[in-house]
Amino acid sequence: MKRFFVFISFLLFLVACKKNITDNSASVAALTLTDVAYASANSNQKLDVYLPANRSTATTYTCIMVHGGSWSGGDKSDFNTDIATLKTLVGNYAIININYSLANGSSILLQQQIDDLNAAFNFIHSKANEYLINTNKIAIIGASAGAHLSLLKAYKYNTDNKIKAMVDLFGPTNMTWMYTSHPYPTIAQPTIVNVMGATPITNAAAYYNGSPINFVSSTVPPTIIFHGTADEIVPISESVNLKNALATAGVQYEYYTYTGEAHGWTGANLTDTYNKVITFIKNYVK
Repeated sequence: MKRFFVFISFLLFLVACKKNITDNSASVAALTLTDVAYASANSNQKLDVYLPANRSTATTYTCIMVHGGSWSGGDKSDFNTDIATLKTLVGNYAIININYSLANGSSILLQQQIDDLNAAFNFIHSKANEYLINTNKIAIIGASAGAHLSLLKAYKYNTDNKIKAMVDLFGPTNMTWMYTSHPYPTIAQPTIVNVMGATPITNAAAYYNGSPINFVSSTVPPTIIFHGTADEIVPISESVNLKNALATAGVQYEYYTYTGEAHGWTGANLTDTYNKVITFIKNYVK
C-alpha cells in the first residue's frame, strides 16, 4: 500500500511538471524592458521589449519594429506612440523595437546595419524561453529606411524562414534607382552615399546587393506595402515596382496607397494602417 501511494504521488508530480512545461502562460504578468543591449559595440545596439500578460513560448508570437531616419538618424523611440496603439490591437504578441548603428559614411555603412539586425534577431531568439515568446514565427515592421533594412532582412537574410510577414511602410527598394533617378538628386545622393559608401559607378555590386527588389523570389514572406501618393522622399514608384515583382514571383502581398499623403500620415489614414497591419500579421503569424 505504501508503494502504491508513492507511485500515485510520483504520477501527480509528473502531471504538475508537464503542466508547467506545456502551459507556461498562467499568471504571467505583462513586462516592459527598455534599452536592453543586444550587442556591446556601441550604444545604439539596444532594443525595447513589450511582453503581454499570460504569454507562452507556444502561442505568443513576435513583432519586430525597425525605425527610419535616412539610415543616419532616427531612434526606436520614434515608434513609441505607434507601439502604445499596436499593443491594444495586437493582443497576445510580443513587440520588440530595435535600434541599430547609424550610418556615418565610413566605418558604419549598410552592411554594418544589416549585421546589427542579424545580431538583434539572434539575441531575440536566444531569449525566447526567458521572455516566454515564440520566435519561430516573426513579423517585421519597418518604416522608410527601416523598411529598406527590414526588406533586406526578410528577403535576403531570412535563412531560417522564421520571418513570416513583412510590413513595408514606404521603404526604398532599389538603391540604384534612388541614386540615379530620384527627383531631388542633390538631396538624395549624399544621403545614399552616406549609407552605401560609394556611388553606383564606383561600386555597382554594393547597390545591387543593397536593393531588396533584387532578392524577391517565391520564397520571400508575405508582404504588405503602404505608401503615400505625394511622397517626395521615397517616390511611390519604389513600392509599385516591389508590388509588381512580388506579383510576378507569386508571393502573397497587399498594397495600399493614401491619396495626397507624403512620407507618413496621421489621423484616419494612420488608423486604417494600424488595422490593416494587425489583420495582416494575424493572418500570417499564427
